[in-house]
Amino acid sequence: MSRAEAKIPGSGWLDRIERSGNRLPDPVAIFVILIALLFAFSAWAASVGWSAVNPATGEVVRSQNLFSEANMRRLLVEMPATFTGFKPLGLVLVVMLGAAVGERSGLFAALMAKGMRSVRGTFLSPAIFLIGLLSHHASDAAYVVIIPLAALAFASAGRNPLAGVAIAYAGISGAFAGNLVPGQFDVLILGITQSAAQMIAPHYGLNPLGNWWFTAALGLILIPVAWYVNDRIVEPRLGAWSANEVQADAPVPLPLDGPSSGPALRRAGLAALLVVVLFAAFAAVPGYQPLLDKAASGPARMEPFYASLVAGFALLFLVSGWAFGRTTGTIQSHRDVVKMMGQGLETTAPYLVMAFFAAHFIALFSWSNLGPIIAIKGAEALAGIALPVAILLVVLLLISSIFDLAIGSASAKWSAMSPIVVPMLMLLGISPEVTTAAYRMGDSIFNIVTPVASNFVLVLALAQRWRSDFGIGSLIALMLPFSAAIGLVGFTLIALWSSLELPTGPGAPAHYAASVR
Repeated sequence: MSRAEAKIPGSGWLDRIERSGNRLPDPVAIFVILIALLFAFSAWAASVGWSAVNPATGEVVRSQNLFSEANMRRLLVEMPATFTGFKPLGLVLVVMLGAAVGERSGLFAALMAKGMRSVRGTFLSPAIFLIGLLSHHASDAAYVVIIPLAALAFASAGRNPLAGVAIAYAGISGAFAGNLVPGQFDVLILGITQSAAQMIAPHYGLNPLGNWWFTAALGLILIPVAWYVNDRIVEPRLGAWSANEVQADAPVPLPLDGPSSGPALRRAGLAALLVVVLFAAFAAVPGYQPLLDKAASGPARMEPFYASLVAGFALLFLVSGWAFGRTTGTIQSHRDVVKMMGQGLETTAPYLVMAFFAAHFIALFSWSNLGPIIAIKGAEALAGIALPVAILLVVLLLISSIFDLAIGSASAKWSAMSPIVVPMLMLLGISPEVTTAAYRMGDSIFNIVTPVASNFVLVLALAQRWRSDFGIGSLIALMLPFSAAIGLVGFTLIALWSSLELPTGPGAPAHYAASVR
């Protein structure tokens, strides 16, 4: 089958989106452009005296010219503090210190390989999809380990290995909003939300579990949906497969099942359990409860515990990775651990560059007062239309999904969008956590069909090892049914969730108190 034949009818518009997306500048350049536009807009807004009354405080918020001496001085003098004070930056770096040890010691790969080896028979598709969901904390390791192993699992079962590629890719990337277990991305995305929420509520705090109930429910719902799509739509379209079709450089099983793998995983599990028990004890043992706010009441008593989860994830990955590495030999001494932590931070270099400009964009937005003014006026306009909350969130989800076709970085998009949409929806009584959940759902839908996604080319190369003529259009056509199904589930779930006014996680209510309705 040729590449042209592999495309589904009407896929020409996808090619146009691909070409347009490839012409977009890097996210860093986008932030530079936004900052330049922000300076110009702030000068105009200040010149016409643009202002609004904050309904939460009664304060008149006036736009500020970023070209003023005070703001220009603040920008240049406080540049280091603005960068290091960017809330998500510290959260990501702390978690990555531990995650780097978990990944480079081989723990994450061994866990994924062990799960893959136990997958057989009728439940092959849902099991691989579930493993993909659980692999979100392993970052790029999930792509290079799970997808080849999934293809091998399908091939060994006499099924088309490209269907294995599809279901694994759908679980890892298409269902990225469906985290069953909170991790480093929750820390990052909710940290960005917190910075935006504090533009109108300076003391508002979020915890890394703020979306857990929503993301866990989404993940569980998507398992049977993805199973149906893969086995009833995607695989039948691919047709029968023969071992004679395999390419010369087809992947081989990774050497992750050595004699020390079992004991190493058991020791890693015990180490992880120790960290969990320790943090639970810090909130529950009478007489010594450093992670409990005894002066507060209700759910607020648990705020220190939620805030400590960043450190908890870092220690969990660090300690369990160290225990695994010591047993398998990938870690010989503490020097290897330190080296792994350093290598992990090296991988964050692109994020650090983006974070520098994102931090200054958010800071400048805050100094200009344009964010609260736009949010207040936008909220007043939406309140006049009186749209239901469910409709507002579905619109946000739709906007997020459209942006995903052109900009691959979820954190970059949210850093640009959150200063406007989070305060605006807060003023309409929608909590930042609910807004974040809607954004995350929208951000996941087209991850697996847009060529601007960071790992799209990698997945394409892995698929081509099983079929050499497999092109970009082939991969888009392969994954489009998953995108359609995930989108349908996402639209339905966010509408139902908001209509029922369910909290998206512990300590994450559906409503925010201040409202202009």
